[in-house]
Amino acid sequence: MIGTMSTTYKPVTYEAWYHTPRGQWVGSREFHLLWKLLQPTANETLLDVGCGSGYFSRHFSQAGIHVTGLDPDMESLLFACDKSEAVDLVQGNAQALPFTDNYFDYCMAVTSLCFIENPVCALNEMLRVSRKGVVLGLLNRNSFLYTRKKEKGAYVGARWDSVSDVKRWVKQLEPAVKTEFRSALFLPGGGLVPRSLEPCLPSRLTVGGFLAVHIAAG
Repeated sequence: MIGTMSTTYKPVTYEAWYHTPRGQWVGSREFHLLWKLLQPTANETLLDVGCGSGYFSRHFSQAGIHVTGLDPDMESLLFACDKSEAVDLVQGNAQALPFTDNYFDYCMAVTSLCFIENPVCALNEMLRVSRKGVVLGLLNRNSFLYTRKKEKGAYVGARWDSVSDVKRWVKQLEPAVKTEFRSALFLPGGGLVPRSLEPCLPSRLTVGGFLAVHIAAG
């Protein structure tokens, strides 16, 4: 997480949720959607901007990617370090990344831009340090999840974005980029019905609670 995050956020709590039955299912859906959009190959490099507890950093690392996690919160970095020695960790700000141009193959930000007031600035920085592209995981305002979870629990203070918001950001980026949108988690619950229906709904249908965006040079 990055920026003015929810005051209730604690890395241990965030991580523990992903180990509940619902959290494991949600995390798996989110990870596989991000992987499908990014399509990295073994030994490529990835910067996880706003890595928080390091949950997604570890999953990409375990899949053979060299991952660096960045976060401004030292408590989160210490927690992530304790969970994995394979992920490099750096304290830093998304709007002024401490890396040279084209330092990584890819960047990703999973539900961290929703706590940044100026996402365009952060995106420009992510594109600057990426050779191949950026993938985002956003909270989707055009979803059932939004109607159920807005300003509740860990979502307090988070911004919910839409495809049209991202398209507006992209118009401000230089140089021009290409975008691809997907989504997952179409029903807010994690019970039998949502799990059964989820595989039947195409990821190109951008009304899932988790909005994934791939941004590449035009």
